[in-house]
Amino acid sequence: MKVLIADDDPQLVRALRITLAAHGYDVVAAADGAAAITLAAQAHPDIVLLDLGMPHLDGVQVIEALRGWTTAPIIVVSGRTGSADKVEALDAGADDYVTKPFQIDELLARLRALGRRSVPGAAEPVVSWGDVTIDLAARDVTRGGERVHLTPTEWRMIEYLARHPGVLVTRQTLLKEIWASEQVSDSGYLRLYMSQLRKKLEVDPSRPVHLLTESGMGYRLVIDPAQHPPRE
Repeated sequence: MKVLIADDDPQLVRALRITLAAHGYDVVAAADGAAAITLAAQAHPDIVLLDLGMPHLDGVQVIEALRGWTTAPIIVVSGRTGSADKVEALDAGADDYVTKPFQIDELLARLRALGRRSVPGAAEPVVSWGDVTIDLAARDVTRGGERVHLTPTEWRMIEYLARHPGVLVTRQTLLKEIWASEQVSDSGYLRLYMSQLRKKLEVDPSRPVHLLTESGMGYRLVIDPAQHPPRE
C-alpha cells in the first residue's frame, strides 16, 4: 500500500518513512502543498498523511484539490489542536485527524483501518427508497435521477447506515467508523451531519421517515417506514 506523506518537517518525514517502510508501506513524500498535489497525481497513493501548515498551499487547500479527483483516505497529522481546525479539515474532505505529538502505534492503527476501508469489496449492493438511490459500489447518491452532492463525511455516514438498513447504529459506532477513532466523543458532529443528510434525502426534513434518531442511543436507516414508525 502506497502512502504519501505531505509535511515540511524533514525529521518527521524521515522518521515516518523509516517506520512505515518497516511495516510494509511504500512511502513517497512532499515538502509543500503544491508538491503534494503534483506527487499525488503522479504516484496515486492509497492513503495521504497531510500536515495543515505547509508552504505554498495549506493543508485544507490540498485536501480540497485532492477531493476533486480522488477518494483516497486522507489523515491530517497536525500540531493544530483547535476544534475549528479539525472541523474545517474534516468538512473539506479529510477522513481522520491526528494531533502532534502522536503515538506511532495509534497512527499505524488508523492507517490499517482506513486501508481496509479503501480496499474495494466484491459485489456492492444498491439501497433505495422512494426516488433516492444509494449505489455503494459507485459511491454515488441520486434523488429523482439527479446526483446528490454529499461531503465525504456525509457519504461515510450514509454509507455505514446503508450497509446496515433497519439496524440501530449507536452514536459511538458511527463516531468510530467515520473518524476511525474511539477517542472522538462529540456526538454534536453526528447531529449536524444527520441534519444535512435529511435536508438532502428526506421529503420533509423536519419529519424524517427514513433517517431516524433513536433517542439517547443512535440512528437507524429505514427503507420501509411501515416497519419502523418514526419516534421523533
